[in-house]
Amino acid sequence: MLRRMKVLSRALLLFLLVGSLAMTLRSGLRIAENPTLSPVIDRSFTEIQALTDRMMAREATPERLSDLINARLEEDPRNWVALQALAEVAAEQGHPLPAAYEQAWGEDSGVMALSGDCLACIWDISTCSLSTALICKAPILLTPVEDLRGVVQAGADYSMGRPVDQLDLGLSVVGLGATAALMATGGTSATVKAGTATIRLARGMGRLSPALTTRMTGAVTDGIRWADLPKARSPQDVTALLRTDALLPLAETVTDLGRVADATGPVQALHLLPLVDDAVDARRLARASEALGTRTVSRAEVLGKSRVLRATVRISDTAIGLMTGLIGALVSLAMMVAGAVQTMVLRALRRSVT
Repeated sequence: MLRRMKVLSRALLLFLLVGSLAMTLRSGLRIAENPTLSPVIDRSFTEIQALTDRMMAREATPERLSDLINARLEEDPRNWVALQALAEVAAEQGHPLPAAYEQAWGEDSGVMALSGDCLACIWDISTCSLSTALICKAPILLTPVEDLRGVVQAGADYSMGRPVDQLDLGLSVVGLGATAALMATGGTSATVKAGTATIRLARGMGRLSPALTTRMTGAVTDGIRWADLPKARSPQDVTALLRTDALLPLAETVTDLGRVADATGPVQALHLLPLVDDAVDARRLARASEALGTRTVSRAEVLGKSRVLRATVRISDTAIGLMTGLIGALVSLAMMVAGAVQTMVLRALRRSVT
């Protein structure tokens, strides 16, 4: 009887192993045969909204909101984009704001307190903070940028042996929309303009992450025909400068950041931009912004970057099948090996006894 049970258990484990391997092979073949299948797929806007609402219901407690608001109030300068977003969440839940909130707003928004800051911000973007950008609303309105000037300036610097601002040049080239290929990123001309303007402003205000700066500059280094740069005087001349394949990732990132600005507003996009380190972050932030709109800031403040960006994607059914098959195969194989080892040990013990 015991021997039959052992035989039956081994047969069952072998069946599970074969079945798990077959499931793994099937899922792997589906992914290999269909390039559109991906282990990670985008959630719909409705799914993003529902998931982040559930997370906010757990995380945005009165105590946590109070701690977040007080921490922001202690900053110098204060970030009123973040503070107003947190205040809106508190108001939605019926929680009172700390008394220090109204006092700080009165201090920062007063005419006497802001007159000098606004003037400096209008004169030099590097002196702007998000608070002056929000309250003054002077230099942050996204008007068309002189992209051609950026190309001509880079050409002059290159021909005279001066350092070329490569990122500014790349943004100018993408902003001009010089080739149809660069515009084939799913965005409109206005979206691309919003993206280049947002990045320029964020860079001037020191809000562009080092990782994103490095990646974008690298794309420009590889994507420009530098020898022809001094000859560029028109958008048509710019076309001859481009290595489109190398510049396409930059154009896609600019388009995605333009989508963020379109969905949330320019100042809110400047606040969110430090969350972006690469093209994947830019794409996921764009989807989150289009799903959540102006609520993106409050979600990012309470939930943090990683959870907001992860909320835009989920593991596909094919990937779940692949992982289930692998786990099943490994468990079955481990149990078979354990059974074989147990049998060998028992036999060795019997021999030693006899």
